Amino acid sequence: MDAVQGTIDDLGTPLREVTFVVFDLETTGGSAAEHAITEIGAVKVRGGEVLGEFATLVDPGGPIPPFISVLTGITDAMVVAAPKFPEVLPSFLEFITGTALVAHNAPFDMSFIRAACAAGGHPPPANPVVDTVDLARRVLTRDETPNCKLATLARFFRSPSEPCHRALADARATVDVLHGLIARVGSLGVQTLEELRGYSRTPTPEQRRKRHLAEGVPGVPGVYVFEDAKGEELYIGKSTHLRNRVRSYFTAGETRPRIREMVGIAERVRTIVCATALEAEIRELRLIGSTKPRYNRRSRNPERVVWLKLTDEPFPRLSIVREVKDDGAAYLGPFGSARSADDARAAMHEALPLRRCTERLSPRTRRSACVLAEIGRCGAPCDGRESREAYARHVSAARHAMEQDPQVVFSAMEERMRHLAAEQRYEEAAAERDRLAAYLRAAARMQRLRSLTAISQMVAASPAFDGGWEIHVIRYGRLAAAGVMPRGAHPTPYVEALVATAETVTPGPGPTPAAVAEETECLLRWLDSPGVRLVRVDGVWCLPAYGAARFMKLLDRPCS
Repeated sequence: MDAVQGTIDDLGTPLREVTFVVFDLETTGGSAAEHAITEIGAVKVRGGEVLGEFATLVDPGGPIPPFISVLTGITDAMVVAAPKFPEVLPSFLEFITGTALVAHNAPFDMSFIRAACAAGGHPPPANPVVDTVDLARRVLTRDETPNCKLATLARFFRSPSEPCHRALADARATVDVLHGLIARVGSLGVQTLEELRGYSRTPTPEQRRKRHLAEGVPGVPGVYVFEDAKGEELYIGKSTHLRNRVRSYFTAGETRPRIREMVGIAERVRTIVCATALEAEIRELRLIGSTKPRYNRRSRNPERVVWLKLTDEPFPRLSIVREVKDDGAAYLGPFGSARSADDARAAMHEALPLRRCTERLSPRTRRSACVLAEIGRCGAPCDGRESREAYARHVSAARHAMEQDPQVVFSAMEERMRHLAAEQRYEEAAAERDRLAAYLRAAARMQRLRSLTAISQMVAASPAFDGGWEIHVIRYGRLAAAGVMPRGAHPTPYVEALVATAETVTPGPGPTPAAVAEETECLLRWLDSPGVRLVRVDGVWCLPAYGAARFMKLLDRPCS
């Protein structure tokens, strides 16, 4: 039998011959198990040419949450005569036959399609799937686009279709994003569908040349620090197995452009061995915060966070500040930006008639009231209409809403959004939704942080892989010590020794008195993980019975 020289096309399906169906779903929420589809839009393309479109509204079988109507503009009235998805599904499956599927955040959209197929007795689609979010992260750098949201990428690739949370419009925009990404990887030698789905670059010469930096790295949990010739930290990471993780930076699996650039500059790798994976995570966070390496995307600046402060004065007001002081004031936060803090403040002002002027008032102050007093949004303590005692009731309600129960703010904002949606003022309703979301997220986060930072000492343990136990001492929301107890050992001596040698923590003021919020949140995630057991708690670990967490499920949004 004669051997035949294969061609490039034999290695896969050339992209010019692939028929793609780019689709998008709008849903009533973020879980395929709990929510339903309200709209589907799809565009069939091949070789850059549009072959057809598929679009329909879908009756979700129940009321559409107000939040979703505000986000998408799809109301109950619009879907009342629409088909249910089991009626739509056969036509959609026929439309995608013999094609490759494309979606922006494909796992989300495919989860709804698979759930619908399972419910209707259809086999799940076996089509190859391309996720434009994942592909964009591999192809584009942070310098080119700050994120991989559909709207951001559509602007970057100059799509004439503007994403607007309507299925067909978003699918059309995703087509342009797909073509832009294919053009980028095509210049790097990607010519087939198989290469597109498994796209990764080969190691750079610098990666191959620097492989010796991984020599001698131990195979234990810890933190690794890439440094340049001057000893400056370039990049900091953590791993449960330092040797394997560091070696991966010098292989084809490392495709991030900024990290490849960093490897070319690095001259050494310094490691910090840790007792547990949790200790490594906390040490990484602290080192990134203190050194701010230029190649760490997650390099956060704790000093840049802001707080919403209910001031301590005769007639308190809500003020955005950068520092928490021991001054008797109430604080809500931390917020990542002044804008989100201002959104939360606007939500509270909608529910509570707190003054918005910035000057300090005393019971003897007398001046003309502003227009807010005339429309009933402020009691006007400035001109004597509202006494200090009467104003104090609003202050007490504000403090309660910040620290305990956000019901008064939620109810006021929900009513406001319903009113705007009824008048079809959807953009204004969306802005109100965003303000409420900023407030609720901050309140829920702060209450969760306070549940741990209020405890002077907690000792907890989790099972280790070798049958022993990983033990951690937490003081005021800060990791004070970490250690490993061997299998079969008596726990008391190990716990007592760890507590005795743990860091002394002196708490400061506010909800995060001893560590940045990110550290306390790392500890909370670990405490919530399977198998963790509390050994000792000096205090009470609990959340407010009517706290903000009970409203968080109402903030679910479709990821389309």
